[in-house]
Formats: sequence, structure tokens, C-alpha cells
Amino acid sequence: MSEIVKKEIRVQPICSGTVIDHITAGQALNVLKILGITGTSWGIVSILINAPSSYGKKDVVKIEGRELVSSEVDKISLISPGATINIIRDYDVQEKNQVGIPSHVEGVVKCINPNCISNSNEPIESKFDVDAGEGKIELRCGYCERVICENIADHLL
Repeated sequence: MSEIVKKEIRVQPICSGTVIDHITAGQALNVLKILGITGTSWGIVSILINAPSSYGKKDVVKIEGRELVSSEVDKISLISPGATINIIRDYDVQEKNQVGIPSHVEGVVKCINPNCISNSNEPIESKFDVDAGEGKIELRCGYCERVICENIADHLL
């Protein structure tokens, strides 16, 4: 008779920085893209993709020595509205906040309409109204009213 051994996922704690938890499963690499973290980064970054959780699967990103700015959090909220941002200092959680989905974003998303004025040489920023209903996010361009509701990460600036 064989014995079943329960194994835990172990990721080393960080001294100071940010832990982004409850990221929608499969979106961790898009979060890294939003944060400008590439393979040439010198900082310590830990990534869990499709980790088991009590609600199914999730991704987690830990970034040593860095706290996020509001524009990064806004972008993360568009691809993972259930994410939580934990600020760590001296190995202790100092702040824990669920991302808030903004009702409006500017200069964050590129319109999918190639003829939209926001994609021209005019000196304007893109503007989108955000509708977060029934677990799905829709972005409506403030200029041409085109809607983006799939693959939002592909359109982030």
C-alpha cells in the first residue's frame, strides 16, 4: 500500500516589495509585461502560474524591492479584476488592497480601430470608458466607440 504525500508549493518570502495575488490564471506573463519586467531584469521576481487555490487556479507574482504605481495597478485591473496587491516591508504585509476597476482610463489602451483619431498623428491620448459587468470587462473608445472585450492585454500601451 503506497502512502500519498501532500506536497506544498514553496516560494521564498520577500523582504520588501510587492506580491500580486489572485491574478486570473494564465495572466502572470501579461502582468510582467505591464510592469516592464523582462528576462534582463536584475531584481528577484517569483512567478506562480496556474497555482491551486480554494477558488480554482490563480497566478501570483512577487517582486522584490518594488512597489507599483497607480497606472500599473489600473492596467492590471483590466486583465485581472480580482487581483490583490500586497505591499511587503520587513517581511510583513503592510498593505493589502484589491485592485479597483476604474470607470475611465486614458493613455492606457490602444484603440482597435485603425481609423480612430486616437491612432492618428493628432496629439491626443486614447480614452476608454470601462464597463465591468458579470465578470467581464468591456472598454469603449471615447472617440469612435469601438469596444474591446477580448485579449485586452494585447492592446495595453
